[in-house]
Amino acid sequence: MSAKPEKLVEMRGVKLQFADKVILDDVNFSVQTQEVLVIMGLSGGGKSTLLSILMGLLKPNAGSVLFKKEDLTKLSRSKLNEARTHIGMVYQNAALVSSMNVRENVGLPLTELSDKNDKEIDSIVDQKLELVELKDAKDKLPSELSGGMQKRVGLARALAMEPELILFDEPTAGLDPINSKHIDDLIIRLRDKQRVTAIVVTHEMESAFAVATRMAFLHEGKIILEGTPEVFRHSDNPIVSEFLSSYSNHEHAKE
Repeated sequence: MSAKPEKLVEMRGVKLQFADKVILDDVNFSVQTQEVLVIMGLSGGGKSTLLSILMGLLKPNAGSVLFKKEDLTKLSRSKLNEARTHIGMVYQNAALVSSMNVRENVGLPLTELSDKNDKEIDSIVDQKLELVELKDAKDKLPSELSGGMQKRVGLARALAMEPELILFDEPTAGLDPINSKHIDDLIIRLRDKQRVTAIVVTHEMESAFAVATRMAFLHEGKIILEGTPEVFRHSDNPIVSEFLSSYSNHEHAKE
């Protein structure tokens, strides 16, 4: 018998509120190694906030956030920083440093967080840029790149530290269909070939169904449905089915 996959991430009873506004209300989910969990929901529903909690950038009011069985909410600053070196983040707006070229942007985590020398860093940067098919762009500045290329540089940077978990915040937002597919294909390749574990926040349904091994729907601070893409396609939950049908109507209108 093959070993049961390990839970890499788990949220238990996570609550977050600012003053009277409840953002997350008793959120529970887990992600096993080599899974891609896509989190969907309406805009402003707390999806990106959830990623900030997983990165340790926000502390919930209640509940625990386990990464490799350690509760991130209880770690000291230095232990939390150590845990975060195992988590890569791909930001919605790429978040590249405008004054640095592509090579420097991708190598930034290694320069700041590892003890690797320049030659080792250059080798890793080349490898990651090859993975996202941008090796020829390493001397360019972010302003010389298209939006899709910037996102791919952001992905290469997230991969630089060989993270065990990658978080994607709206990876295809604002991209044309060709660049969106390019990003989706990269996530699928990372999932299937590199055995990467990922959590993807998106409201782009085509991307969601392309990359997910499992899905969760966040609504008014709670996860109201979790399951395989197939479960979502056939869901009779009125909120989820309305969300999916409005997407398919939008797609038909574009054709």
